[in-house]
Amino acid sequence: MCDHFVGTWKLLSSENFEDYMKELGVGFATRKMAGVAKPNVTISINGDVITIKSESTFKNTEISFKLGEEFDETTADDRKTKNVITLENGSLKQVQKWDGKETIIKRKVVDGNLVVVSLFLLSNHRIHCAEFLSGGCITLDSNMGNENI
Repeated sequence: MCDHFVGTWKLLSSENFEDYMKELGVGFATRKMAGVAKPNVTISINGDVITIKSESTFKNTEISFKLGEEFDETTADDRKTKNVITLENGSLKQVQKWDGKETIIKRKVVDGNLVVVSLFLLSNHRIHCAEFLSGGCITLDSNMGNENI
């Protein structure tokens, strides 16, 4: 069911990542270092546990989870978050909550490439970023709303 996510994915490009980090409250120096990092993301499955590992010269992170079960995560920018990841329409949808804020991270394999779209929700304000991993790139609508994420 999630086997098409398994593998190691290399970052090709990202869109709006610095603005997204700024909205999250990530400091200037951290944003600059993270902005130039080109992480490798490895996704593996062991039974019903999925692991997503991100490795770069900036920082390494790893989460392991079961679909639909809440878990704690300390993000690369040191936020302490509560998360639930579900499989919806072929996408891994992660809802990440902390301090009354929420981000939705959607991972989907499109034409053999892993596309990661993050949407930060704050009152009526939304900001998104997109990352393209593996070999290729697609265009995303910059006016996307929750219905597309």
